[in-house]
Amino acid sequence: MSALAGKTAVVTGSSRGVGAATAKLLAAEGANVVINYRQKAPRANKVVAEIEAAGGRAVAVGADLTSAEDVNTLMQTAVDSFGSLDLLVLNASGGMEADLGEDYAMRLNRDAQNDALTAGLARLSEGGRVVFVTSHQAHFIDEVETMPEYELVARSKRAGETALTQRLAEMSGKGVSFVVVSGDMIEGTVTATLLNRARPGALEARREAAGKLYSVEEFAAEVAAMAMADVETGHVELVGGAEDFRARTAN
Repeated sequence: MSALAGKTAVVTGSSRGVGAATAKLLAAEGANVVINYRQKAPRANKVVAEIEAAGGRAVAVGADLTSAEDVNTLMQTAVDSFGSLDLLVLNASGGMEADLGEDYAMRLNRDAQNDALTAGLARLSEGGRVVFVTSHQAHFIDEVETMPEYELVARSKRAGETALTQRLAEMSGKGVSFVVVSGDMIEGTVTATLLNRARPGALEARREAAGKLYSVEEFAAEVAAMAMADVETGHVELVGGAEDFRARTAN
């Protein structure tokens, strides 16, 4: 029996992309999954329908992660729907949107992650886990510069990772472990598409430097694996292309 059988997972930003793919993989391992979306209910409901059609259990919850009230409702829905909260995958991120204000990246990628952890910790069961999903461009931003179009997002995501990591002792005190999963640009994601539009050739350049870029499904499999992996709290899993970043930090 899978370690996730009967457990409940909340996956933020899971109506599409890596979040949706991760949610489906967790459900396939027996987890009850809470699908989170900000605006696109039909897309989230489609993910729920696909999980249910495969024999899993899921529910969709609309929640703007920059609203502490919405975040509390999201976490409580896991407990109300399935009886517990055992896994929190902090996958949602953004900041390249032009219409949400220049402070939106920091509000979503740092402040909202911190609020989600607070709301999650109030409900996470002992032995639970929090997984924070980020990018190498953000994880290594203090040592390796990124393209200007992505810098605001990268710095805010790094600030989010730092803020969460500073709470390791608090998590351990509640019997909850914490893992970071960092990946290179992911083929087919909104961020990669936007960056390639802003800077034509950016995706090809990363593909060449990394040797290969992961697909959404491949990266999601790594995130899902870290939900169950036997690793120490605070572990950082670097997925694909990290050698290139490490080499540049050494220079």
